[in-house]
This record gives sequence, structure tokens and C-alpha cells, in this order.
Amino acid sequence: MTVYIAGVGMTRFGRHSGETVRSLASDAALEAMADAGCNPATVDAIFFGNAGQGAMEGQHSIRGELALMDIPFRPVPIVNAENACASAATAFYLAVAHVRAGLADVALAVGAEKMSGPDKARSAAIFNGSWDVHDVERSTATLLALGEGIETPPEFQDTGPHSVFMDVYQGFTKFHMREFGTTVRQLAIVSSKNHAHSVANPRSQYRQPYSVDEVLAARMIAWPLTLPMCSPVSDGAAAAIVCSQAALAKLSRSRAVQVRASVLAAGGRRRAEDYMLDTAHLMARKAYEEASIGPDEVSLAEVHDATAFGEIQQAENLMFCGFGEGGPLAEAGATRIGGRIPINPSGGLESKGHPIGATGLGQIFELVTQLRGEAGARQVEGARIGIAENGGGVMGVEAAAVAITILGV
Repeated sequence: MTVYIAGVGMTRFGRHSGETVRSLASDAALEAMADAGCNPATVDAIFFGNAGQGAMEGQHSIRGELALMDIPFRPVPIVNAENACASAATAFYLAVAHVRAGLADVALAVGAEKMSGPDKARSAAIFNGSWDVHDVERSTATLLALGEGIETPPEFQDTGPHSVFMDVYQGFTKFHMREFGTTVRQLAIVSSKNHAHSVANPRSQYRQPYSVDEVLAARMIAWPLTLPMCSPVSDGAAAAIVCSQAALAKLSRSRAVQVRASVLAAGGRRRAEDYMLDTAHLMARKAYEEASIGPDEVSLAEVHDATAFGEIQQAENLMFCGFGEGGPLAEAGATRIGGRIPINPSGGLESKGHPIGATGLGQIFELVTQLRGEAGARQVEGARIGIAENGGGVMGVEAAAVAITILGV
């Protein structure tokens, strides 16, 4: 069955001291319904993504039911999806699957997160649970071993408190540097490019441009990753109305976007040197097959750049270049708006923000906006097909959960 996105909604990502998971989720859901030309009575099923409310507030089990309780939906199923940073993409995947299966004509996917607060330890606890808490010592040793042969300069041995996931990305980055010669400057080029893209995104957390030299000179987080290369603590929500072709006739069909592929898989079973077996790469191949296209037909991509290295890695996994060629691809300008394959025209997680339970649907919002030709100064000219890659958690040497989505017009 052909499935469409009829409407999308998204709050600005950032730190919202006066907002709650409920208020953010409601704002995004209401905007998505208004964009689709429907109302709460139209919705047959709801899928809600959130990863951190349990750690932040102790709210478990019925997060979606509570987050959306102020909207007068009919008594429909509300399914909660907690899947680390891939929670929102998982909610979207479930909504698409539900419509494809004929169990609903119209489904709502919502992702919302409130990560900021007075207790920074609670924010950190969100990430502490996104790997095997029963095997932290071995996991740490495995990730540290990835960087063997690439030494951290003595002056950056101790950079102060930061998310454990920045240490994870440090290991991934060093491995890539050792295997392929990826340079610190290439990382800075990716970061500078994404911050430049976000200047034109009114929903981005940061809208300040950085030159490559400014990125390199910024505060070190986990060498070689400086502050502008890393995603921030963010609050925000995003949503999408997914529907069947029959239901689309009753909605705002003139701006509908087709879901060409939606795949989800668990990762974490490969060896570091088997990078060609990365779950994101395998799922990209599956998604391209489902969409009946190749990577050369993609107009733009939104990828999970929790750090600048993440974009380099995912450019390779999505086959925009060969393995080991992600750094040179960025250095050549191919991933900028106007380049061969614009990546993260939204500004990406590094600059747009990363409210982890909302991130995947934030990517969907950007792809839909681009494919409709409504992105303004950051519009990718002639955009016809967009792909999103969203990963969550860590197992072994890769993401524990991977979602790939392809949309087209």
C-alpha cells in the first residue's frame, strides 16, 4: 500500500525553560494536523517517541497518553516508542507500518523531549542508559581500543565533564582517522557547513555561523571533537500525519509527500573492521531497494550527526561516496547546499539541535519541507527524493537502533 505524509509540525529546537513534554508534543501534533487539513477526530492511531522523560522526571509507561491528553482524540491506540535517539523515527516507522497494514487510514507520529533542567545529572542519565549498563567496563574498553594508534594530545587529555557519548564518538572518530586518514580539518569543515546551513533555519537551536578556523579553535570536548562539532542539550518536538491514498483524498493532498521506504533494525553485532557491515549501511541498501532507486538519485539527506564525524560516517553508509571518502567528500564542498549531495540542510543535530526523542521526526520535517519546495533560503534546488538516517544507543561498535526513511514527490 502506498503511504503518504499529509502534514508535519515541529517546534523550534532549543532550551525551553517554560515548556514541558506535554506542551511541546501538543504544539507539534496540532501543527501537523493543521498542516494536513485534519482534526483529532480524523486520527485512527498514535505513536509517541520519547527517550528521556523517565530519567528526567520518573515518568514511565504512559508517556504518550499523558503528553497528548489535552488534545480531544477519539479512544484510539497510543503506542509508546522508547528507542534511544531513534525513538521518533521508530514512532514514524510504526505509523507507516500501521497504515500499510490497513489498520488505520490516518496515523499520527509524535516525538518529544525535554532534556534541559536545573539538574544536569538527570540530563546525563538519559545517555547513561543507552548502552549495556551491566557491561560498562567491557563496553568502555572496546570503544577506547578503537582509537589505539591515534593519541590524544597531552593538553586535551582532561577536558572536563561531558556526555559519555562524546567519548563513544571520540573512539569512532579515531578509528576512522587511523583507518582512512580522516583529518581534524575535515571534521571542522563538516561542522562549519552545518552551522552555516542553520542560519537560514528559524527552528534551529543555533543560528550562528562558524568558520573552519573558529570551529578548530573552540573549546575541546573529547579530542578531536570541539564544541561546535557536537550536538547540544535540546528540548523540542516534531510530528507527522501519515495516511493511506484513500484517506489523502480527504486531506491536503496537493502538498503530500510519498513514503518511498521506511526500515528499522537493531545493530551491534559486527567487528570494528567490518565497517561495510554497519547496520546503517545494510539498512540503506534495503531502503534503496524498497524505494526502487539508487543513491545517485537522492536530492538531499538528513543524517544523525551527533558529532561532525557522524555525518562523515553516514555519508559513506548511505553510499554517497566510498568507505573512507566521507572526509574528502565534505572537503570538496559536495555536501553543502548547492553541492552534489546536500547533507543536513537543516543544520543537522550539531546546530539545529538534538532533543533525542524528537530528532528522527525533526529530520522528517526537514525532508518534507524541502520536497515541498518550502525551505526558503536553505532550499535544495529541484529536490525530489530525500533520505534520513537516524541512529540510537550503542551496542558493540555501532548504533543499537537504526532507522532509514526515503521520501519522494
